[in-house]
Amino acid sequence: MDFPEHLAIQSHSIDILPRYVDTDQAGVVHHSVYPVWFELGRTELLRVNHVAYKDLEAAGVFFVVAQLNVRYRRAALYDEKLELETNFSRVTASRIENSYKLIRCSDGVVLAEGTTILACVSDEGKVRRVPKFMYPE
Repeated sequence: MDFPEHLAIQSHSIDILPRYVDTDQAGVVHHSVYPVWFELGRTELLRVNHVAYKDLEAAGVFFVVAQLNVRYRRAALYDEKLELETNFSRVTASRIENSYKLIRCSDGVVLAEGTTILACVSDEGKVRRVPKFMYPE
């Protein structure tokens, strides 16, 4: 696999449009959906840096969620346009920290904020070093 020299893009946003299946009977997005959206944000942040999880895994690099925090500020509703901003917050020898902000597009209100810590492990599940190219410039 040809990985970039480093991850040049540290922040990326994606649009989210909550589906009916993401909500409860009142049309409010269920709390369990936010971690799924965070995963989408991480995947797309890697993708804009020309890195795919499948290529990392083929190279023996796996990331597992070691910690997840979500602060729910306001309800997200069915079919309202949202923007999820994902940032690389910190990269250390064996982990990557990301932060997230979910914003309602119509008025710019922050609906939720969160963080994840991903541990870097081998295909045997043993802690390993984060590849050098994954550090910011």
